[in-house]
Amino acid sequence: MKIGVLGGTFDPIHVAHLAVAREARQKLGLDYVVFIPAGQPWMKEGRPVSPANLRLEMVKEAVAKNPFFKVSSLEVESPNPSYTIETILALRRELGEGVELNLILGADALAQMPQWKNPMQILEICNLVVFDRPGHERTQKRNSDEPLPGMSGKIKAIRGPLLSISGTEIRRRVAEGSPIRHLVSESVERFIVENSLYVEG
Repeated sequence: MKIGVLGGTFDPIHVAHLAVAREARQKLGLDYVVFIPAGQPWMKEGRPVSPANLRLEMVKEAVAKNPFFKVSSLEVESPNPSYTIETILALRRELGEGVELNLILGADALAQMPQWKNPMQILEICNLVVFDRPGHERTQKRNSDEPLPGMSGKIKAIRGPLLSISGTEIRRRVAEGSPIRHLVSESVERFIVENSLYVEG
């Protein structure tokens, strides 16, 4: 079995997240993609983040109609900061050694990977499914500039749509009363309105 793993703050989850997951599942023949909202995103300390339970529910709303998408509350339920390696190890225990784990991330996140906790252990357990991001078209970078030994051999580079969408932009638009229908699914837009998210910026 081949599983895609897509983590993030998802504040909010938007159409680019969903497009990346669909592209990875189709091109790599993944059985499904599991979305894992961060509980306490350690790399975003110092910036307000919406409550984890609301972000989790938002992700559930976004993926509810796709049978190839699942949601895990692993990080939300943990009292500790959200480290990718801890999540991967927990998934490995849950799913077993025979499951192939494919960590889906953007090229911008790939560049930050050496700063993560135990990045070499992540490489030992997972393949890296890397998408270019606007301004970070670096999925083909190899060898001499390799930030971690052996990283290039674990990368599955995918040329997906370059969607320049960010949670920051969506939160700003909600705060100023601008429409976001083209940036998030209908269910997520409804959830944001019903829970008065981002109205104070």
